[in-house]
This record gives sequence, C-alpha cells and structure tokens, in this order.
Amino acid sequence: MSNRVFEELLQGTGAHADSLACIEDVSAELAGKTIEGFPHSIWQLVSHMNFWMDYEIQRIAGVAPPYPDHAALSWPTEATPASEKHWSNAKDTFTALLQELSTLAQSPPEALSHEVKPSHPAHTKMASSLQSVLWQALVHNSYHIGQIALIRRCFHAWPPRGGGDTW
Repeated sequence: MSNRVFEELLQGTGAHADSLACIEDVSAELAGKTIEGFPHSIWQLVSHMNFWMDYEIQRIAGVAPPYPDHAALSWPTEATPASEKHWSNAKDTFTALLQELSTLAQSPPEALSHEVKPSHPAHTKMASSLQSVLWQALVHNSYHIGQIALIRRCFHAWPPRGGGDTW
C-alpha cells in the first residue's frame, strides 16, 4: 500500500470526496433528512461507517468484536440524531476513527502484511492482511461518502464549506 495514495484518497484527492469536508458543515437537521426512495439519512450513513471502522480497528487490535447477525444491526434505526450534540459526537467519532485508520496505514511494510485474525467465517474468504483491511475500510467509506455527497446535492447543500467538485 502506498501511504501517499491511501492518504490522498482519505483526504479527497482525485475522484474521492474529502470525507471530513462532506460532513463537517452538516447540521443535525440536514443529517436527519431523508430522500424519498433512498433508505438512509446522512446521520445513518455516518453512524454505519463509524460502526464498521470501529469494528475493523478492534479486529486489527486483536479483539474479536461480535459480528452482527444481520446487516441492519450496523445501522441506527432512527433517521435523525437525537440532538445537535449527538450529531456532533458522531462527527467527532468519525474524525477520530479516520485518524486511527490513517495512522495504521503509515505502518511499516512488514506490519502492513501482518494477517488480521478473522472474527467471523466470512473473513476467511477474503484477504485479511492489515493492508487489505485498511483498503476495505477506505473503499467502504468512499462508497458511503458518495451517497452523502448525493444527498447533499439533492438538498442543495453542496459543495461543502471545505470544497468539492460541483460539475
């Protein structure tokens, strides 16, 4: 893994939107809005990414967190954050988890090739080096950050204050 490429994608270089810029200026009200026909709000997307980043960071640390029985268990059921403070905490958690992934991505090559123990049978069917787990987390986030960008566009709240493509 190129640390530089990982950092560039994490920071929104090239085809990727900047993950932090996409949520930093979103209010709790906007975070809880939904679009007809789309199943999740920005709040739910960020909470879902937080769930899986935390899950993978625990796994990397050698903890075997319980794998959810159903995908729905990695999503909050409510579309709207309970309060502005609740939303602010979710954004702070998102920022901290991204920083942890970034720090892990700067590990030396021998550490990046270290195998992360599976905590679910599904993990045995895919690459599970530290490098692979980090890339999976980055790509998972990229997918959902794209959804957040689209939701923001639908609500005429794009580009974010931190910048973003408008074409």
